[in-house]
Amino acid sequence: MAVLSELRYPTTRIAKVVSALLALVLFAVVSVATISGFLLYQILRPPRSPASYDLSVMMGQPSSFSFPVPGMPDREGLFFPGLRGAPTIVVCHGYMSQRADLLTLASALQDHQYNVFLFDFVGHGSTPGLTTLGYKETDDLKAAIQGLSTRNDIDTKHFGVWGVDMGGYVALEAATSDPRVAAVVVDDAYADPHEMLHLQVAHSGLSIIPYVMRLSDFGFKMLNYSYRNTPPVTKNLIKTKGMPKLFIQSDDKPGLAQDTLDLFVQSPDPKQIQRDRLSYSDMTDDDRHAYENEIVTFFLQNMPASSEP
Repeated sequence: MAVLSELRYPTTRIAKVVSALLALVLFAVVSVATISGFLLYQILRPPRSPASYDLSVMMGQPSSFSFPVPGMPDREGLFFPGLRGAPTIVVCHGYMSQRADLLTLASALQDHQYNVFLFDFVGHGSTPGLTTLGYKETDDLKAAIQGLSTRNDIDTKHFGVWGVDMGGYVALEAATSDPRVAAVVVDDAYADPHEMLHLQVAHSGLSIIPYVMRLSDFGFKMLNYSYRNTPPVTKNLIKTKGMPKLFIQSDDKPGLAQDTLDLFVQSPDPKQIQRDRLSYSDMTDDDRHAYENEIVTFFLQNMPASSEP
């Protein structure tokens, strides 16, 4: 008790120095924890600018299609009709993006008779909430495929999935667990949501502050505690044996490019990999058109747009 009393009301020079140091340490800990918490919040709640649509004037004659997501309100997406009985390709946007950013890709796929479906992941576009960088988003995609499987105008046994960064992780997760996924394209993907978190913390510039990375990672882990036993997608990639897979790297995203290469190396055949100068969101119109043609060609070769695969 005497020691505690001395620290609270220091009377000697040494006690005063120790008290001052403890105060500084406490201030530093609180400051770093506050910075980490604020940074994590900013990462998990990116700015949203939901796009508005007038379906009556949109090319491709899309219709609204709702599907239930366990534990959340029904989600609404855009269904672009192709050949009746053809497979459906679900297009998954990335982090800090939304379905509206992928309309040209959807049109390119629809032009080749595929049904195409787009929706907004949690925390993006028209869907409020906190993103989990892939955990809940995987549940979103699985729910979308399940909902689409109730339709009578599509091939309910064969789905294609295209996804970029966060959407790429989600696409691979779905491919390892849902036999209805017949072909998949992942662009700048990663194996674990924590990898994306680390990239975002590093991108903020605040990772130079000691323990910011660790505290951010710990907070993310606590927020997604229910997914604590979810292994990296690389653990289950063997389940995609026999499924055609295309991996795409972008030179302007070196961190994700390396992650994508690692995924490619650890994936079973059949698989392909290609490298682009720019990520999809930063391409010029001509580059994007060429990119979309490559995606269409991959699906045409591996999942023909007909009721007979």
